Amino acid sequence: MVVTLRRLAFAAVLIFLLLAVGVFAYSNPEPIDIDVGLARFEQVPMAVAFALVLAAGWLFGVLSAALALMRSAGEKRRLKNDLKHAEAELRARPPAT
Repeated sequence: MVVTLRRLAFAAVLIFLLLAVGVFAYSNPEPIDIDVGLARFEQVPMAVAFALVLAAGWLFGVLSAALALMRSAGEKRRLKNDLKHAEAELRARPPAT
């Protein structure tokens, strides 16, 4: 029941976003000039420019999250290794009298 409701909500949000993109593209048909410093693009449709910027931002976010996850996994691996060595050291130590 919850999964079906979640899928229905996801589909509704996706349809809304697609409609919003369609309205934006229809409302802004004029081409624009883009100067990014290294290159200049002329007569690019505004909807295409926004889509490319959105995709670039999404890619940057995914790469940033992946980097953070890789660092976290490395830290977890290091902590597990340290724990294993500490446990082995405690087992090897003779009991106190």
